Amino acid sequence: MNTRSEALRVLLGNWRGYNTVPAPDLYPHQWSWDSAFIAIGTRHLSPLRAQRELESLFGAQWDDGRVPHIVFDPATPDEGYFPGPSFWNSKSVTGPGVAATSGIVQPPVHALAAWEVFQSDPDTAQRRRFLQRLYPKLVAWHEYLRCRRDLGGAGLVSIVHPWESGMDNSPAWDPALARVRPVSMRRYRRRDLDHADASQRPTDEDYGRYVRLVETYRDSGYADRPEVHEFAVEDPLTNALLAASEEAMAGIADEVGAPAAPHLAELARLREAMVARLFSGGLFHPFDVRSGELTEVGSVAGLVPLVVPDLPVAEELIATATGPRFRAGELGVVPSFDLTDERFDPARYWRGPAWFNIGWLIRRGLLTHGASKLAEVLRSGYLEVAERAGFREYADPHRATGLGAHRFAWTAALTLDLIETR
Repeated sequence: MNTRSEALRVLLGNWRGYNTVPAPDLYPHQWSWDSAFIAIGTRHLSPLRAQRELESLFGAQWDDGRVPHIVFDPATPDEGYFPGPSFWNSKSVTGPGVAATSGIVQPPVHALAAWEVFQSDPDTAQRRRFLQRLYPKLVAWHEYLRCRRDLGGAGLVSIVHPWESGMDNSPAWDPALARVRPVSMRRYRRRDLDHADASQRPTDEDYGRYVRLVETYRDSGYADRPEVHEFAVEDPLTNALLAASEEAMAGIADEVGAPAAPHLAELARLREAMVARLFSGGLFHPFDVRSGELTEVGSVAGLVPLVVPDLPVAEELIATATGPRFRAGELGVVPSFDLTDERFDPARYWRGPAWFNIGWLIRRGLLTHGASKLAEVLRSGYLEVAERAGFREYADPHRATGLGAHRFAWTAALTLDLIETR
């Protein structure tokens, strides 16, 4: 297989004229952080298309600054995906002139993606005023997270649904989810099981909890008041990506003639708050706002803060990444959960499999902190998985067998980026 040609084939096949769907069968709409990762890879195919990917997503931004995690394709029937647009009922808040969307968010990797896309073709971006148009939208997005989502009062972003983490089914959410009474899934039809094996997906009980949280948030008018949310967790991955994106925002601000200093100050503030609040035992952990306790579990999200520049505990994170819990140097990929934990499952969604976007972020963090040899091990390892397993949604970290959706766009996009950059 010519890996580069096949990656391009997936990206071209999933393009819908203004955005790229993650996977035509299982995910037929536009997803927020998917589009950011897709843009990072697509810049090697077409910087203009990468710009349009991000512009399309931010065209559905809400007035309060939030960037919804799904923008629904009006050409796809409502019943083609669950929960679909009628379930979210976003237009009751946004009004009829805005695209139908979900009401929750995903991790803020978008400024980082925008800066990478700009640097791939500054001339086209400047001619189109790409950053000038996107910068105020990014500012509003970060402001929403910083202000509306500081539910714990410690200056960190809280997610209010496991889907907002992007790592939907991680064991990291089990303690907080246990408080949530699941909806009976007899009321709904799960569409994900039409396209993926049930052994690789969340259980019906957990899915029922996800639906309950959406119903509560929707029925509140998507209000970000602490009392609305049974689930409110300060996620290390979300906060790390916000910090890394603030560094990118400083570069964007310089380019558009805005002050960079506030973004660098926010980066420093987030870095300090994360270390003080979320770091313990060689790994970052979620903080459960409702219980007031750190949830000390071995999620790979706890390694993603390596993307934060000048992180004072980077060496400890690298030791954890290469130690028995993740064995990154040996496997060449990073499992999504602690290998030594009895809850580790190499095939079930976010409870063990390796994901390309997480590997890409950790490799970036390793390069940021001078660990170039381990970064190259991961680059080679993920490229080998892509060649052996194809562009699957995730992979068994031991056997490198592909799992989940086929023709998965961010896998193809980030494979292309790994090929093109060293």
